[in-house]
Formats: sequence, structure tokens, C-alpha cells
Amino acid sequence: MNILDGLISELYPNEVEYILLADCCDIEDNKRKPIKASQRIKGSIPYYGANNIQDYVEGFTHEGKYLLLAEDGSSSLEKYSIQYVVGRFWANNHVHVIKGKEIADTRYLFHHFSAFNFKPYLVGGTRAKLNKSEMLKLPIPLPPIPIQREIVRILDNFTELTAELTAELTAELTARKKQYNYYRDELLTFSDDVPRVTLGEVCNIYRGASPRPISKYITDDINGVNWIKIGDVAIDSKYVTHSAEKITQYGAKKSRYVKKGDFILSNSMSFGRPYILDIDGCVHDGWIIINEFQEDLMSDFLYHLLNTGIVQNYWKQRAAAGGSIQNLNSDIVRATVIPLPSLSEQERMVNVLDRFDNLTTDISSGLPAEIESRQKQYEYYRDKLLTFKEIS
Repeated sequence: MNILDGLISELYPNEVEYILLADCCDIEDNKRKPIKASQRIKGSIPYYGANNIQDYVEGFTHEGKYLLLAEDGSSSLEKYSIQYVVGRFWANNHVHVIKGKEIADTRYLFHHFSAFNFKPYLVGGTRAKLNKSEMLKLPIPLPPIPIQREIVRILDNFTELTAELTAELTAELTARKKQYNYYRDELLTFSDDVPRVTLGEVCNIYRGASPRPISKYITDDINGVNWIKIGDVAIDSKYVTHSAEKITQYGAKKSRYVKKGDFILSNSMSFGRPYILDIDGCVHDGWIIINEFQEDLMSDFLYHLLNTGIVQNYWKQRAAAGGSIQNLNSDIVRATVIPLPSLSEQERMVNVLDRFDNLTTDISSGLPAEIESRQKQYEYYRDKLLTFKEIS
């Protein structure tokens, strides 16, 4: 910061002029070229549209250092799609391709627009669009090039540190998960003298149900019933703690009611991941329900057991047997053979596995918190460095 303060005092001590994008940038939109997905030749060159990279292709439309601003799409309504690209790339007609002239560092422009409010310049209603004529009116504060480059150096340091931290914590998280998975599978591999049963013998297993059309039953009423969907659960979460929507009491009668402590499994896509309900509610036919197991199985033991490689691989193999569309159905789950140690032995194993699981969870929850902290730090200094007194 001392270097930057010195540069500002020496080169531009008081005020900074705001210049329109049209006067400090070259626009290379004339080189853009859309290609239908069916006509693209697969390659290593990134193919950019309004929502970042859409594909990798052969050939390129541009080469160098550029700023990309989304021209249209839903991204325009929220956090605007902004990319800084170095090297060869292909741009379609939904992204503006911009390069700073001698008075404007392109990387400096990227940092400036990452905090810019584009909404006053958008046209087109729900499908907001930043057309070229409006884009050319965007104001940019332009201190001298040495100051722009010092600002870039400082802000790039923050982004690099965030990337390094993310990579480090992600590697640690991956190692912890592998360690947990190894010890879980080892600990839950039993000798032949431990009895075996099918899940169907010790659990009640059935599929959810959906009232249709579901839109007819969604409600904001305080007396509505939790409507639990795939999007309500995080991939690494053990529990379902909330639902974004509710359905009417009448809709609940056409669905499957589940209670706190029940298990649910997704039966398609990334199927088989168990979740324990921490709320009551209803589930649709994309879920398989497991309950009434408490006489023979501890809830936490069942959670670890269903996550083992043996069970998960069995489900994948059986689901794949149905053809190209893989679905996990209730019959497959009922037929799954599991070991059934005593409840006291289950408790002992849970105590061991929970310690490993907690280590993984602590890192997992800490990872986004650390990244968010670094991002806020970057945004603070970005806003501080890019706030200038405008020439009156």
C-alpha cells in the first residue's frame, strides 16, 4: 500500500478522470463466431459464451489478453459474467471481447468491472442484455498506467493467495476423506461369524410419492408441510435440516410423509447417498425411504454402513443392470445384504468412525469459510483501491 500511496502522490495526487469504455478500449466483437454444438470439432481451445466456458474446440477467434463481458443471458441479472482470458480462445456472439488501449490495462479493467453495477446499462427485461451501444457508455476511472499496474499487482496477490489456500485445503480434505473411507470399510468388514440379513428384513423400505401437478400444491402457508427435494441437501451433509418449499396439507396426503430420524436415498442420478432427516416432511418419488430399523440398527451405524464401498458398489452394479438409465429402486435396496453385529458393537464402531467423520466435516465446513474470508478481503481492498475522487 505504501508503494501505491507514493505513486498516487507523485503521479496523480488529487483526482482521477472517468473515461468511457469507448474511448479507452478496443472492441473486437467482429471476430466473434458462434458454432452449433453439433458442428464443433473437439479440441483444447476454450469456447466462451455468456456463461463462461461452454466447450473446448479446435481453432480460435482471438489470441492475447482480453476482457470478456457477457452480452446476454440470465447471468446479466445477477452477478455479471466477467472473464479475463490469456492466450487463444473462441468467442461466440453472446460475449463482448474487449482489450484496453495504451491508457488502460486490460487486467485493471477486469478488477474494475468485477465490482461494477451493470444493471442501469442493461436492456431487455427478464432476458437482460448489455448491447454494444450501452457497453460503450460504461465509465471507467483511469489513473496513470503505473498506478493501474500496481493496483493489479496487489489485487492479483489476493486472488493467488486464495487459489493457493483453496488448493491446500482441498488436498487436505481429499486426504481426510480417503482416510475415513479406508477405515470405515475396514472396520465394517466382518468375519463370517457375524450374522447377515437383508435390509428388507430389518427395515421398512418404500418409495416417495408426488402429488401432480406439484405446482398446484406448493404453498407459503405457515401450516404447510416441508417438501424435501434434492436441492435441499448438500452433497457432504449427513442430515436434512430444512426445505425451501412447503406443500399443502391436502398435497401431503398424496405424497409420502417422513419423520425426523428416517433415512432417504436419491433413486436416480447420483443415487444411493444416504441422508438422515432432521425434520418432518414429505418426499417425492425421486427418494427411497428407510425407517423402522431402530430395533436392530443404530441410526449412525446404518449411516456409515450404507456409505461403505461394498454397499455403494452393489447398488451401482444392480442399477446399471437396468440399461442406460440407472435407477436405484426399492427392491434393490431391500435385497442388499448387510452384517448385523450387536448394538453394543455397533456403538463402539460408531464412536471410532464419527471421530474420522468429524475431522472431515470440520475441514469441509472450514474450507468455504476460509475461501469466503479471503474473497471478502480481496473485495475490501479492490473497492478501496478502485474508489477515486472524480474530476469535477
